[in-house]
Amino acid sequence: MSATDHALALVRTAAIAASDKLADRIMAFDVSDTLAITESFVLASASNDRQVRAIAEEIEDQIREQHGEKPLRREGHRQGRWILLDFADVVIHVQHTEERAFYSLERLWRDCPAIELPAEVGPHAGEHVVDDSEDDPDALAPAIV
Repeated sequence: MSATDHALALVRTAAIAASDKLADRIMAFDVSDTLAITESFVLASASNDRQVRAIAEEIEDQIREQHGEKPLRREGHRQGRWILLDFADVVIHVQHTEERAFYSLERLWRDCPAIELPAEVGPHAGEHVVDDSEDDPDALAPAIV
């Protein structure tokens, strides 16, 4: 079994909303064959608590606006370090960069198929480009800021 069209639509909406708020390392996994409680996970991160909250709020707003759904459960908003939004078919994790590195959810779910995200959302969406052209004129390296 794979994620339903409904779940995939929620994933796309969440990924675009996260990207609009400059989330880092946005990715999604189809966990439907592994978990009975949900069909997919979306992961995104940010470098500060305020941005983590802003990303989660934008995702929630866009899913409500476009799909008419509210999360069944919402955890971690007050702390702003790891916010979980549970929409039944999709569970969204918005993490502070430090929590993302420590818990490494993408490593835990690497055996699950990745869900392709819209073109404007890449695994490094929201990362800023650092101009290293003084050292190497051909080098532009992504850096999480």
